[in-house]
Amino acid sequence: MGAAQGGDGDIVVPQFVQVKGLAMDARIIVFAILSLIWGSTWIFIKLGLRDLPPATFAGARFLIATVLLWLIVIWRRARLPQRRGEWGLILLTGLFGIALNYGLLFWGEQHISSGLAAVIQAIIPAFGLLIAHFQLPDEKITLVKLTGLSIGIGGVALIFSNQIRVEGKMALAGSAAILFGAFFVAFCNVMARAHGSNIDPATFAAGQTSVGLVPLLAYGAAYEGNPFSFHWSPLALGSLLYLALFGSTLAFIMLYWLIKRMEATKVMLISLITPGIAVTIGMLTLNEKLTWRIAAGGAAILVGVALTLAEKLKMNFASAASRA
Repeated sequence: MGAAQGGDGDIVVPQFVQVKGLAMDARIIVFAILSLIWGSTWIFIKLGLRDLPPATFAGARFLIATVLLWLIVIWRRARLPQRRGEWGLILLTGLFGIALNYGLLFWGEQHISSGLAAVIQAIIPAFGLLIAHFQLPDEKITLVKLTGLSIGIGGVALIFSNQIRVEGKMALAGSAAILFGAFFVAFCNVMARAHGSNIDPATFAAGQTSVGLVPLLAYGAAYEGNPFSFHWSPLALGSLLYLALFGSTLAFIMLYWLIKRMEATKVMLISLITPGIAVTIGMLTLNEKLTWRIAAGGAAILVGVALTLAEKLKMNFASAASRA
């Protein structure tokens, strides 16, 4: 298996993997790994919130991730943005995609179940379809995309139907906070696709987290208290390190590598897959039972993803056949 580095300074990844004579696109591999990583983060957010307040917890996560990401940038001698517009994009997506989104997500998950949080985050592709329709000429809404998204979101809702318990004003507020965060994520992903194709993925991620951690830690210091007085238990520290190393550092590099090579709305389909992965992790670690809702919902997610990818896959197969 060979590896190559793109001329624009992308991270080194295999261009394809031969499996019984078939070429597996590197984008599929990155998509799958990213889904696995983000499917496992929900439990660590919930565990860490047992001991740490949300803004400080999120800020500490991105403080660690920022240091690691800039070390990667320096080690790889990655190109820094050269234009004012590129720095503006980093600032915009750092504020909305990191500070606002994760601040709202961590705060909201205090008041609702992790399952409901995952269901709400699954709306990201729907927001992305609407935004991309107006921002990206090559990503227009089609009937097939809408059908696939509808089936996929329905599957996610079915899996977590027994966990959805919105009770009281704080639960409603938590749900609304995560919904707004999902919109910000969709907006930032589309903007990155439209205007960030020339920015190195590691530099993009490092710049975003550098911007985003400042308001998170500032809010935490002002309204949550001295971080040194919190209960930094082994569980909290372990959750923090996992989220920083895998959920942020590795995942963000992979995300922006993928956005440059795949339609933004299809990258956002990760939010439909991660709830199913979270259910599987719960079964393996917490002995949760596999109900018919989980099985049927997982099948619906796969069908929805397949339908949404069908047009692109059909075009790729047709192109490959014409060259055969």
